[in-house]
Amino acid sequence: MANALLRRNRNFRLLFGAGALTNLGDGLVLLALPWLATLMTRDPVAIGAVAAATRLPWLLFAIPAGVIVDRSNQRSLIARADLLRSAIVVTIMALALGDPGPGAIWVLAGLAFLLGAAEVLRDNAAQTILPAIVDPADLEAANGQMWSTEQLTGQFVGPPLAGVLIAMGVGIPFGLDAALLVLAAGLVWMITLPPQVRVPTGFLSALKQGIAFMRGDAILLRLAVVLGIANFLATATITVQVLFAQEVLGLSAAAYGMVLSVGAAGAITGSLAAPTLTRSLGRQACLLASIGIWGIGYGLIGLSANGYVMALSLFAIMTAAMVWNVITVSWRQRRIPAELLGRVNSIYRFFGWGSMPLGALAGGIVVATLEPELGRDMALRATFLLASLSCLALLIYALFRLRLD
Repeated sequence: MANALLRRNRNFRLLFGAGALTNLGDGLVLLALPWLATLMTRDPVAIGAVAAATRLPWLLFAIPAGVIVDRSNQRSLIARADLLRSAIVVTIMALALGDPGPGAIWVLAGLAFLLGAAEVLRDNAAQTILPAIVDPADLEAANGQMWSTEQLTGQFVGPPLAGVLIAMGVGIPFGLDAALLVLAAGLVWMITLPPQVRVPTGFLSALKQGIAFMRGDAILLRLAVVLGIANFLATATITVQVLFAQEVLGLSAAAYGMVLSVGAAGAITGSLAAPTLTRSLGRQACLLASIGIWGIGYGLIGLSANGYVMALSLFAIMTAAMVWNVITVSWRQRRIPAELLGRVNSIYRFFGWGSMPLGALAGGIVVATLEPELGRDMALRATFLLASLSCLALLIYALFRLRLD
């Protein structure tokens, strides 16, 4: 179905191609940006600040972005955001090639913040434009194709490729990402759209409508809060993950890229297996199992002594994450009225993604705080072990307060 859709639908083919290019570039930066940060400083708080800067725009701009997208030409917004991201990445490449000192880490954090801000608008617009491109009957196939390709290029191919390119020069992944973003913008500009239906009310009125719906739905709000805590924990571990891989496990850039690819394989596995698991085990059981697997996975990483355990644990964590996503996204799409989906979805992502910069800072602070007493090795492990215990508490809460059935 999806391959047939690509063949017969030119607009979807262009959007799909643009998404594949941008996600491949995102996968390159996923490894290259924190790696560049570690070349500038070994301070975990400073490295955490760079990671936080990439996600902070989701906390600051996610809610108004939903209204902006509904009131804008979405094709133009996507293309301009990609061109802006390309210019920012070129600046990061210039910084990497200039033999930066420790003080440059804060310049890198500022550029990461700008990159994240452009991504907020781009991602919201890309999710909103799809129903205008494909028929309603094709939405499931189109979303599945886009989601699988995002994981394949952004998580499975991009990180190991970045690891190889870093060995040739730390600026090379950024240069390739900039070129991919320009190509993606060109593909988006070629899309032809029917006239868009704009939000008839003013900015504040439209925003209040979305907020009112979110406040009135207790289960949806709880789900957003649980996601926010889960993403807080995930980002805290990801922030110190590169230091853990380098200093505790002794992995090279290429080896660490392969570890991330194994995790991405888990994401692809989870996205493909989720419908079958949901039918056989039930939505609620899969939801609770996902939280439990996160906790076990973080605990195993915290106790691991080699990259193989880390890779297998990330595979399990990402498989569970994709099962969670399939369940909760499908549930939200059925629950939220179509005319409010963009704005309510942006508010939901404010809770779910806005916690990420806080988690990134927390990961660095945990290591810096515990290192004097426990030593560097145990301080790095502690972030994963604390995340494991937190998932146990989250599982207990979900058992009693989060019922989607």
